[in-house]
Amino acid sequence: MLKYILCIIGIACFSNISAHEINGTITSENAVPLEGVGVYNKTTGAYTYSNISGYFELDDISEGDVLFFHSLGYENQEITIKESQLDTSIDIVLLESAVSLDQVVLVSKVNVLSKLVNMDIKANPVKSSQEILRKIPGLIIGQHAGGGKAEQIFLRGFDIDHGTDIAINVDGMPVNMVSHAHGQGYADMHFIIPEVIDNIDFGKGPYYAQKGNYNTAGYVDLKLKERIDDNLISMEAGQFNTLRGLSLLKLSEGDKSNAYLASEFMLSDGVFESPQNFNRLNIMGRYNYNNHVDEKLSISLSHFQSKWDASGQIPQRAVDQGLITRFGAIDDTEGGNTSRSNIWFNHSKQIDEHRNIKTNAFVSAYDFELFSNFTFFLEDPVNADQIRQKEDRIIIGAQSSFSRSFHIEDHDQQLNYETGIGFRYDDVNDVQLSRTQNRKTLLERLAYGNTDELNGYGYFQATYKNKKWTLNPGLRLDYFRFDYQDLLQENYTSLSESKVFVGPKFNAIYAASENLQLFAKTGFGFHSNDTRVVVANEGKKILPGAFGADLGAIVKPIDRLVVNAAFWTLFLQQEFVYVGDAGIVEPSGKTRRLGVDLGLRYQLLDWLYFNGDLNYTYARSTEEAEGQDYIPLAPDLTSSGGFSFRDLGNFSGGINYRYLKDRPANEDNSIVAEGYMVTDLNLNYTIKNWTLGVIVENLFDTEWNETQFATESRLFNEPQGIEEIHFTPGSPFFIRGKLSVTF
Repeated sequence: MLKYILCIIGIACFSNISAHEINGTITSENAVPLEGVGVYNKTTGAYTYSNISGYFELDDISEGDVLFFHSLGYENQEITIKESQLDTSIDIVLLESAVSLDQVVLVSKVNVLSKLVNMDIKANPVKSSQEILRKIPGLIIGQHAGGGKAEQIFLRGFDIDHGTDIAINVDGMPVNMVSHAHGQGYADMHFIIPEVIDNIDFGKGPYYAQKGNYNTAGYVDLKLKERIDDNLISMEAGQFNTLRGLSLLKLSEGDKSNAYLASEFMLSDGVFESPQNFNRLNIMGRYNYNNHVDEKLSISLSHFQSKWDASGQIPQRAVDQGLITRFGAIDDTEGGNTSRSNIWFNHSKQIDEHRNIKTNAFVSAYDFELFSNFTFFLEDPVNADQIRQKEDRIIIGAQSSFSRSFHIEDHDQQLNYETGIGFRYDDVNDVQLSRTQNRKTLLERLAYGNTDELNGYGYFQATYKNKKWTLNPGLRLDYFRFDYQDLLQENYTSLSESKVFVGPKFNAIYAASENLQLFAKTGFGFHSNDTRVVVANEGKKILPGAFGADLGAIVKPIDRLVVNAAFWTLFLQQEFVYVGDAGIVEPSGKTRRLGVDLGLRYQLLDWLYFNGDLNYTYARSTEEAEGQDYIPLAPDLTSSGGFSFRDLGNFSGGINYRYLKDRPANEDNSIVAEGYMVTDLNLNYTIKNWTLGVIVENLFDTEWNETQFATESRLFNEPQGIEEIHFTPGSPFFIRGKLSVTF
């Protein structure tokens, strides 16, 4: 026994003697520490990132190892380690450079595709906060209130409606609304000014321990800019009496702190015959502190408000019969108003080289009122079928996470763990569904009450790296309590239910080289049900679960070409389907989806960049007979992509397309929602600090339907209802000009 003990001690001692480390600090050419720079040992496959102070550390270093430093927007740098540099500290200075695929390394990161999407964003900036969702491979959005409501989202064979199966956050603050008056998971991103978006992190599937409610098809995290480089004033004007103004102004700027103010307004009558009278106002202020050593803090405040009139979804037969045009209306008294005010904090503290704690907290005040008429005269041939959905809400939440890294045995293995706890509380008052007339007369309250919903959670995940392998197990626990006070009852009525969900996750990555990553992912996620549905069903199916798995690869065959592919499956315990005639999202049965994602990004020339994605899904209900098992509006084939260019003389711009194939609109596919392909164009010409631009939506003036539903409705002259496609027409050729100045 003593012999073996001495042998083990000897091996350990030998390992400690033979293992070397190297550390250092990475800064910009202005001597500002750079956080998040990738440091990759090409020889061993070891990988790390720089922290707040620009500090990095790599172990198991030997003479002759090649270290590669990379970050989007900076020139790559490569060094070969000399014997004299072992167990020492080095300083690395990165020079600013145009964004290029050269700066992307396919290492052992769970969501490395986010780096590729950020390439797309920086190569061709978005024109709206909603459009940033279109940068996510396979995600399609559609608007059916001309910019007033949250967009309809399609992803991985889901008609997610307004957000039931995708978790969206901005700087750690949730966008999705639980138990919303218009639909579960309602995610209105209009309070985000697109020009202040710095980068995006996303993941498909329910595989991430940090993500909870609505993370079934995937998640999207937006990070806003910590500072602005220049002051900016911009004005856009175009068809349909459209006007947009933007300003980004520095309030203060110092070595360790800065503050800026961003504001936006937008006015438009829209493409419809009845003017939309749409207006939106956004204002956001942010203060940032970073001591570039071990701590940074941001405090942000924002206010958003919007109101609009709408022409609603129209029946195809009314257009075919010549009663109205594609841009006409059966009931043009639809519309609404909404607002959201936020204050949120983000704090990060680097305790030492191996320990970090992050905290964020937020408070939001939100209100929403929407008037719709999906069925016209089906239920009430005298007063018509207009409904009103309304709520007032306060959201309070916070989260803290602690992470620590270790080196194991001979230092060629790394272990990092992260644990976090948090909560979200929604206080929703006067949430209601009512029958109204002309947006003035209250005819009947169908639902009316107060909702309180609490979600407390904790999670733990570990990341174990052994040379080219990365293993990422995780576990998440969510507790929900649902309380509903029914104000339609004569006597005080308060109902409560609670539920716990445990979701294990596991991701495995094999980084064969800096040009090849293979991955496998699996995990359980969930989307919560509406509080009113929960208490009405006495707590049944409170947190419908989802189980998914991905198997894929990302390949970089040459420096400027990246190809990705994934095969995946997802099983859902309960589907949410939008019911147009009731204006609600109702639960349905179990479903399964199988799919494949393909993507390509190619830096053809220094000034020319291409990105393209193709996504196929087979989606069916598992509880219905064959032929009756289609999932309404679930897309099976989508594609998006385009070319962008920059620094071509004084010109920059891009052309992009999005494609959505025909899809079933009902369970037996007897009603079909027509697909479309739409192309957009933008061109910019810059002289010194002035930029003149042209933005063209629907370049080829395609006739297309942006959103579609199979709905039963009755017109004023019809004896009975008819079920068919009801649609909101997509924008025709729409051009606007832009003039901006930086200073």
